[in-house]
Amino acid sequence: MSDWRISEVPVPDSLDEPEAWALHGCERVSRASDRFVYGHDDTAFSARYMLVKLREQEYARRVRLVATPADVVEPGADDVVGMVSVTMPLKGNEHSAWFGVVVHPDHRAGDVGDALLEAAERVALAAGRTTLVVESEHGGEPAVGADGVLEPPTGSGRILAADPAAHLAASHGYALEQAARYSVLDLPVDPDHLARLRAEAAERAGSDYRLVSWQSRTPDEWVDALALLETRMSTDAPSGGLDMTEDPWDAERVRTYESDIVAAGHGYLLVAAEHVPSGELAAFTMVEWPLDEPEVVFQEDTLVLSEHRGRRLGMLVKADLLHRLRDVRPEARRVHTWNAEENAFMLGINVALGFRPRGVAGEWQRKVAAATASLVEPEAASV
Repeated sequence: MSDWRISEVPVPDSLDEPEAWALHGCERVSRASDRFVYGHDDTAFSARYMLVKLREQEYARRVRLVATPADVVEPGADDVVGMVSVTMPLKGNEHSAWFGVVVHPDHRAGDVGDALLEAAERVALAAGRTTLVVESEHGGEPAVGADGVLEPPTGSGRILAADPAAHLAASHGYALEQAARYSVLDLPVDPDHLARLRAEAAERAGSDYRLVSWQSRTPDEWVDALALLETRMSTDAPSGGLDMTEDPWDAERVRTYESDIVAAGHGYLLVAAEHVPSGELAAFTMVEWPLDEPEVVFQEDTLVLSEHRGRRLGMLVKADLLHRLRDVRPEARRVHTWNAEENAFMLGINVALGFRPRGVAGEWQRKVAAATASLVEPEAASV
């Protein structure tokens, strides 16, 4: 019999309600884990953020599970020792399920992660998902040629096989398909350096492109163009060996996404490059931040449409955004970003801007035969 009880996280009306204990416990575990892995908790998930995600079920079915000691009848936030998020897309990639397992550092060497991952798999298989992806986070990247290192088929990125998160995925039959470099940019960036990069990129782009920018809400005139860019993120950006198809966006999804940002207590800034002759958006970049953490900024999506590459639009929009960020978030001190290790072009832009590596994230994939998934009854997925 397992030492752990796996329970589904309730979705309370507010975080002040007693049943919000699990969400508060998830935040506690997330912060402890990030401090252990990265040395800070900038990247931890807040209870508010997780609640907003659980409420938004239109574009993905989202489930969050927590592990508590089996002998604790009425657990509280302090009893949560681990959690797993289950995300099952509903508008594209309906064959897939994505898992994020987080275990409190005090229990990383035990079987909490196994219990959580197995429970997440039952949920996904009961929903008929046949491509399962689990994510792992690591505080550093081994040197080239180091012993005991795993590399994805792309040949870019390295993860220690002995790391508990890597061992968890591999021991459950998952193969490492992609590695993403985690980098941090310390702010402020030298304004002269930034101005030089922006000017050089603008000269290369030429007069066929002009920059547009907005905060918090996309202007009506650009909402369809942004939806196209977000859709192309799923087809134009590197995905390693992951079994991914187009993830379609439309104007309604953009508005839902923006509403969720506000509900989570976040703000955002977006810079895009308009191709003047066609009137379409050719590139964009976006950052998001928690309003109550003025020093912290997260880099979100960045994309240059494949037909507009070779004109330094990636550098242009990113350098311009950092220039604007000084006025929008003057107290910001760190920008966190993740990039596919095989995306040498975008990594080169980030390095030139001043981003420095701080870790690596792994994307591990396991394929399940449709017949196997269909054998899992909903009752078997109960936790």
